[in-house]
Amino acid sequence: MGKFVHDFASSLPLFGKGVILTIEITFLSLVLAVMIGAIFALFALSSIKPLIWLNSVYVWIVRGTPLILQIVFLYYAMSQSFRINLTAFEAGTLALAFHNGAYLSEIFRAAIQTIDRGQQEAASALGMSKSLAMRRVIAPQAVKHAIPPTINQFIIGLKDSSLVAYIGVTETYNVALGEYSRTYLPTEWFAIAGVYYLVLTLVFTLLGKWAERQLDVTRRKRRRGTLGTTEGVSA
Repeated sequence: MGKFVHDFASSLPLFGKGVILTIEITFLSLVLAVMIGAIFALFALSSIKPLIWLNSVYVWIVRGTPLILQIVFLYYAMSQSFRINLTAFEAGTLALAFHNGAYLSEIFRAAIQTIDRGQQEAASALGMSKSLAMRRVIAPQAVKHAIPPTINQFIIGLKDSSLVAYIGVTETYNVALGEYSRTYLPTEWFAIAGVYYLVLTLVFTLLGKWAERQLDVTRRKRRRGTLGTTEGVSA
């Protein structure tokens, strides 16, 4: 145990750049994935048939093909077939965003559909357009339902980021792989990489719980404000 602690402490300079790259590619891909997921969730809930069909095909492609295939296809095919030269970092980020976006679109769609349809009808009765009701009534409530599965998908996205090592991105797993190739000590280096991933996963989990608490606080404040306004009107 003492040797592992010593090896882990001495690995900090070596793994530093790899961990930073893991964080960067995970953060950027998930920001893009949230935007993609939100757009395709709206497509799925649309009454326009081509948009519903487009969402179905997108989700089907992502679920039906391995992520590693999506990564290498984007990296190699974009340059050879479409003459679009992406760096390994860019291709990996876009592939992860494309992949996670499909799962987030299903999460967002399901969260929106959990909201009682009567609330949309009530908002319409108050003169709100469908888009305004979505922003002010439906979406704020759907967010609470979407946070837990979204955080879970974020954690999956973090772990999946290790696959970009196969197109040459020197992130956390690739650093461990390189050190294993150099020293032939798989236990030490892969265990150290595992600790870094566990720490990053813990950070994501804590951020998710913090976001849920903040949302609850905001909802309670809004309720108190609404109640105070109602009492004031009654008086």
